[in-house]
Amino acid sequence: MATTDILIVGGGIAGLATALAFARRGFSPLLLEQHDTVAEIGAGIQITPNGMAVLRALGLGEAAAAAGLAGQALEVCDALSGRCAARFPLPGGGNWLFLHRAALIALLYRAACGAGVAIRTAARVERLEGGKAVLTGGERIGAGLILGADGLHSVVRRHLVGGSDPFFTGQVAWRALLPALQDPAPPMPAARIWMAPGRHVVTYPLRDGRVNLVAVRAQSAWSDDGWHHRDDPEVLRRAFADLCPELRALLDRVTEVGRWGLFRHPVPLRWHDARTAILGDAAHPTLPFLAQGANLALEDAWVLAREVARGGRLDEALARYQAQRRPRVERAIAAANANARHYHLSGLPRRAALAGLSLAGRIAPAAFMNRYRWLHDLDVTRGG
Repeated sequence: MATTDILIVGGGIAGLATALAFARRGFSPLLLEQHDTVAEIGAGIQITPNGMAVLRALGLGEAAAAAGLAGQALEVCDALSGRCAARFPLPGGGNWLFLHRAALIALLYRAACGAGVAIRTAARVERLEGGKAVLTGGERIGAGLILGADGLHSVVRRHLVGGSDPFFTGQVAWRALLPALQDPAPPMPAARIWMAPGRHVVTYPLRDGRVNLVAVRAQSAWSDDGWHHRDDPEVLRRAFADLCPELRALLDRVTEVGRWGLFRHPVPLRWHDARTAILGDAAHPTLPFLAQGANLALEDAWVLAREVARGGRLDEALARYQAQRRPRVERAIAAANANARHYHLSGLPRRAALAGLSLAGRIAPAAFMNRYRWLHDLDVTRGG
């Protein structure tokens, strides 16, 4: 049986960031990834100032900025008429990035390998048992600390809080990368939220000229097998066929698209036991309506490594980590849930919301984003 001091389950953003954060503090973690490679085939991601603070502290700030596109504004548009209701400047002085998710994974992976992290692929953890991770095929790996960064269907979470299934939130999303145009105009580095009754679309440019697109529709049930699969672009186009010509033109450029039901777990009351803890989506999956899933995972990684490195009893270090993180992620999840409702308004409430946004954009555009200063201004690395 193999043994290690720290075992991290999951090779996504949360797992790689955690491995790197521990390695930067002198630990030698082992990371297990169930797939054959550590890679990400998804689309774009927004790194907000709170997430950038962690990337800088990990030594990846300049590399991330070079790989991404500095976002300048958030634009709220009426998806039916195409009218831009308001434009709000993004905070952070260049510390808000539009980035391909695969680029961030690659940066974290190279840095983790360079810092001496041992990474095993095609290593699927089936269960935890007696302080050991049991892999498919029966191999057991013992560890002084086991960390679950294994996402929505986390094995480590199931070990800690039981086997409850995630619940469907009543939202279905499509995600696509639009190919770059032959002669693209210089991209306006703005994220656009296109609001429609019962639906919304988010678009923003990436550095290579492509456009990231996420389209979300409310529906009562998710009946397909699995929670994510490839879809026909025509299905996406039909679901949003009544929207404005500009948005339909973007949808016409979609050649490949993924579709998934948006699921969540309740945030558990306890994220750890004496030798095990969870982080990222394993602990607190959030709806993608505040651009915080990856950013909160980066914060988790830093705080968890810092508290363990401070020494003392391990269970007390894990309790400090949870105490610092749980109230913050619960507030962020509540804010994301509220956005889901606001984006999908119809009738008079929708018209009132667009009018209010237009007024805010004219009178006090900075104040709109200041509502989230509690989220974006926090730098968890200032505590060491």
